[in-house]
Amino acid sequence: MDIKLTNGKKTIIRSKIQYEANVAHFKMRGYVPLDDVKKEIKKATVNDISDKVVTLKPKRKKNVKKTKKKD
Repeated sequence: MDIKLTNGKKTIIRSKIQYEANVAHFKMRGYVPLDDVKKEIKKATVNDISDKVVTLKPKRKKNVKKTKKKD
């Protein structure tokens, strides 16, 4: 029987026997069974999004000298 483990970013599948033999190692790495982890999904509101928006500065124009070819 396989067990799914997650550390938040990555999900791995290992056998139940391997997990039980190396529980300390998996806990040290931050992996816990996927069934134990349940994330709350919250909906974003317009106020949350508008607070995180960064205003961009206008780009500066570079002064580029154009050289003319002499014939």
